Amino acid sequence: MSDLESFFHMGGYAMYVWPSFALSALVILANVYFSRREYKNVVHETVRRHRAKQAQNKQAQQSAADKQG
Repeated sequence: MSDLESFFHMGGYAMYVWPSFALSALVILANVYFSRREYKNVVHETVRRHRAKQAQNKQAQQSAADKQG
């Protein structure tokens, strides 16, 4: 058996080792995907709230100016 074949055979434990590597990679990729998606959602929500607060403040300033003038 060549060195490469023996590496992939993993001493007879390949049927346990390779699925474990695949599952670990899948979990890590899913973690990255869902984290990035949630980060984007939080950023969009923060921007939306900030713009709403700015509009509310602008409306309050106009209302105060209207009462004075």
